[in-house]
Amino acid sequence: MEKELILLPLIPLRGITIFPYMVLHFDVGRKKSLLAVEEAMLNGQKIFLASQKEAKIEEPEENEIFNIGTICNIKQILKLPGDTIRVLVEGENRAKIVNYSQKEPFLKAEVEMLQDEILDDETRCEALIRSVKEDFEEYIRLSNNVSAEILVNLDEVDDPGRFADIISSYLILKEEKKQELLEAFDVYERLEKLLLILKNENEILNIEKKIGLKVKTKIDKSQKDYFLREQIKAIQEELGEDDENKKEIQEYSKKIKKAKLPKEVKEKVLYELNRLKNTGSYSSEGGVIRTYLDCILDIPWNKRTKDNLDVKKARETLEDEHYGLHDVKDRIVEYLAVKSMSKSLKGPILCLVGPPGVGKTSIARSIANALNRNFVRMSLGGVRDEAEIRGHRKTYVGAIPGRIVNGMKKAKSKNPLFLLDEIDKMNSDFRGDPASALLEVLDSEQNSSFRDHYLELDLDLSEVMFITTANSLDTIPRPLLDRMEIIEVSGYTYEEKFHIAKRYLISKQFKEHDLEEEKVNFSDSAIYKIIENYTRESGVRSLERRIAAVIRKAIADMLQKDRDKISITVNHVKKYLGPEIFSYDKADKQDKVGVVMGMAWTGYGGDTLPVEVSVMHGKGKLQLTGQLGDVMKESAQAGYSYVRANAQKYEINPEFYKDKDIHIHAPEGAVPKDGPSAGVTMITAMVSALGNRKVKHNLAMTGEVTLTGRVLPIGGLKEKTLAAFRAGIDTIIIPKANEKDIRKIPKSVLNKIDVILAEKIDDVLQNAFIEEKNNDN
Repeated sequence: MEKELILLPLIPLRGITIFPYMVLHFDVGRKKSLLAVEEAMLNGQKIFLASQKEAKIEEPEENEIFNIGTICNIKQILKLPGDTIRVLVEGENRAKIVNYSQKEPFLKAEVEMLQDEILDDETRCEALIRSVKEDFEEYIRLSNNVSAEILVNLDEVDDPGRFADIISSYLILKEEKKQELLEAFDVYERLEKLLLILKNENEILNIEKKIGLKVKTKIDKSQKDYFLREQIKAIQEELGEDDENKKEIQEYSKKIKKAKLPKEVKEKVLYELNRLKNTGSYSSEGGVIRTYLDCILDIPWNKRTKDNLDVKKARETLEDEHYGLHDVKDRIVEYLAVKSMSKSLKGPILCLVGPPGVGKTSIARSIANALNRNFVRMSLGGVRDEAEIRGHRKTYVGAIPGRIVNGMKKAKSKNPLFLLDEIDKMNSDFRGDPASALLEVLDSEQNSSFRDHYLELDLDLSEVMFITTANSLDTIPRPLLDRMEIIEVSGYTYEEKFHIAKRYLISKQFKEHDLEEEKVNFSDSAIYKIIENYTRESGVRSLERRIAAVIRKAIADMLQKDRDKISITVNHVKKYLGPEIFSYDKADKQDKVGVVMGMAWTGYGGDTLPVEVSVMHGKGKLQLTGQLGDVMKESAQAGYSYVRANAQKYEINPEFYKDKDIHIHAPEGAVPKDGPSAGVTMITAMVSALGNRKVKHNLAMTGEVTLTGRVLPIGGLKEKTLAAFRAGIDTIIIPKANEKDIRKIPKSVLNKIDVILAEKIDDVLQNAFIEEKNNDN
């Protein structure tokens, strides 16, 4: 009679063998296996589990899976993070794969259920069961991996085959051994194999136990040696012979007396030193204490540098090392002036905010030189761990103090200038928020007792002069920003860049290239050429790189032509640096209708922005082109509404919006433009085009306009004015509210340019058009 075949989904197991009556959970992650589990759940929760011959194989073939496995019942499924599930199964019967009926999308096989083969020899069977049970008891005693309670459950098992399978499931064996037990259909053969395996495992466990005893004996010997060493130390002390530990203690005692530590710190150090005396020289705890003592003794608790309170000398130092930056210099001079009168003034906390390359870090170094203070720099870019600021607690392995304490150790004085660079680049994650840790550091009312987790002592930071730098204030938390005095370091003007290049950058490059200044001479026009046509930035880093490139090429030119010196002219700059990269709009020499020169501010300084308006027959459509941003589009729409509302006032046909289309365009269409300062320019251009009135070619303007005609203030007046002056403009119209900013414009420019203040749009229009006008609209 043919045996019945069962069609079941199959999962090849890696490193696991399941026996009948065994309850086990395992994780399923392979796609085929997941689909097999789903199929099993839909069809009676039965599944066939067989082991792979090689666990490393991801997609095993038929010949790479053992034919004998176990039919199991799925008890529970638990979804895990990711595409993985945990399956709880209970083994039911041995079975043999007869045929693979399906390979995709998952394995499915026809299996034949196998029955245990038992001969009617009860005496032999009983003898084998007793022997196996005795050896299993010894295995439990030696291994400590299996609970002794399982023996109670075994007493209730009458079936010899089930008895052998239960014990097999608890043994820690190689997969080959487990597969042999699974493939043993004859119960007597299975019990005999199990008995041999148990005896072999017990022998190995006995050997392991002997080895463990030997190791323990060696450890006991090392402890004995330790006690003997301690006795030798005691004998040496009685004889007056100093050992290394005692010498070390004496060295620390000398350092503590010499350091003149505060009372609280001294008590803590003496307590730790006493612990070191009572701790063995070679213990790990002794090493931790030594590191802690070295850290405390390296901190300048009472060491100071004498501040240079000579205001004139400090001003000279700042002027020698940096051009411009008047607000920063004035603030430092003010601090010194007050400090010279009041000795108890706390260190200020300044925040220098500005674009990259304007000299924020270098001005901090110059301030340290001017004040005669030690300089320490700490970069906060990318710091995301609070322990970077406050340190780790000593209980952690490898604990170290925070970077504030390390900075003070490096400074070697109690009153250094501490630069916290890139404070806007900090982050926070699960390890804490470093910005919150800085709140105590940068609060003059709290930092007199700053507490580092590693030190566990109050560190006085009130005499430290903290200077922070940032590119933007947007990412700095408000509570932290509130503790700092903000000083804006705006981008350099055209003239300032020229003076910086002439005074500092060129000489700096001469030193870096080890070149005598007489050999290469830059003309003023060459420097202007580099600034105007080869750089466009707020700072001077790119300018410095361009100057370095010119010097390198000049040196190569000199060597090739056997010349001793060279004078760099505009032609040399063009030759060395190639075609011009940037260009500025030059004012048109002709008065035109509908063309007005505006003034704009960009991230690399000021620029001119011409606005063109064209009027044509149509249906009153307003068209805007030139990559205008949302703010400028709204300015254009507001200006259009203002012109419609005041058409008669400006002698414009009030019905123009019915049969005239207006096109507003900002040239250089590929360059995005935006900002709240183009309103007056657009209204002037529209009134000019609709009224056919010419606008002065030598005029530029800036300002935003409301629907009632008020001219609103703008920012970046200094940069905008310089850009207009560069473009050949001699008259500018600015909002009256910006009158206070005129003082920031260099006098050399202000003397050559007329400034007209406008409170209303009428003030702008009265000064924008030339006398003659044509009313043919």
